[in-house]
Parts: sequence; C-alpha cells; structure tokens
Amino acid sequence: MRDLVYTGFLSLDGVVDSPGGGPGEEHRSGGWVVRDIEFVPEAFSLKGEELADTTALMFGSRSYQAFAPVWRDSDDHADYRELPKYVVSSGLPDDALVDGWGPTTILRSTDEVAALKRGEGGAVFIHGSAELARRLSDAGLIDRYHLLVFPVLLGAGKRLFSTTDKDRQRLRLRESETYSNGVLKLIYDVVR
Repeated sequence: MRDLVYTGFLSLDGVVDSPGGGPGEEHRSGGWVVRDIEFVPEAFSLKGEELADTTALMFGSRSYQAFAPVWRDSDDHADYRELPKYVVSSGLPDDALVDGWGPTTILRSTDEVAALKRGEGGAVFIHGSAELARRLSDAGLIDRYHLLVFPVLLGAGKRLFSTTDKDRQRLRLRESETYSNGVLKLIYDVVR
C-alpha cells in the first residue's frame, strides 16, 4: 500500500497557492508566499526533506500544466525530473503531457487513484492541486499532510479543505516546528 501525501503552502485561513502566484491565483493576494513573508531558508527545508520519501508525484491537470514546463527545466527541481508522475484528470488529452519530464500517466478517476494506492511502491506526493486534494481527502485517500502554514489571513483564494458535510476525520501530529518568520511546519498523519 502506497501513502498519498499532500504537501503545500497554506495561509492561516486555509488558502493554498504556489509561492509566486500563477494561473488560477488571480485574487488580489496571489503570490503572498514570496511577497509577504521574510525568507528564512530553514522554513523551507521541508521541501528538501520530502525528496527522500518521494517516489512519485501527483497533480491535478491545472497544476500539472503550470508546473511541468517550469519544473522540467529547473535546477531546483532536477531531482523530480525522472520520477513517475500521475495527473488526475478526466479531460486532459494525452498529447498535453510535457515531453522530457519523466514517465507520466493520466489517471481518469478517483477509483484509479485508489488502485494506484493499493499497488506496490513508496509515497506519492501531491504538490499544489487544491481541487484534487479536496476531492481525494473527501474520498478518504490522503494519508498525510505536510504543511507550511504562513502567518497571513487572505480571505480569498483556493481552499485546501472542502466544506462538504462528511464524517469527522482525525489527524495525528507527527512533527512540528516554528520558524523566526512565523511560519509553522506541521506534519499530520490521517488517523484511520
């Protein structure tokens, strides 16, 4: 059984965005991660630590289309280049996949994600992809959250957690750390 891990940057009121803003983040506070918070390298060390556990990446179609062309050519993301990637999308055509960024498979449903989880292999990390994370969380498929929580309240933007009326889901704190710029690292296991 593979673990499915969501990793992301989160405002205190639950908004997730990529560090510099981008497509789908056209609200007035887009780009808040790099604009509003003092850069403290150790506050971002979680991203490097995750590499040791990452055996594959998963994205929703919009995040894949935003990240793939940039990360493929980025020295900062070179370790991701040859990892298997999964894009969860019912509508993304096969010819929309980015060449030169390792093996990529399109999963067409939540059931296909569940089947992937039941297979052999290590942890699959979801980057960005707020809509996908909400859907997979509601389906009980996410096993762990790696969150960097920033001391800002944004009011608008994509939310990590849905407001769907569902059974309560408990989380167990695995690790936490506070940094001088007010960022919190929170790693939670989903209790089943």
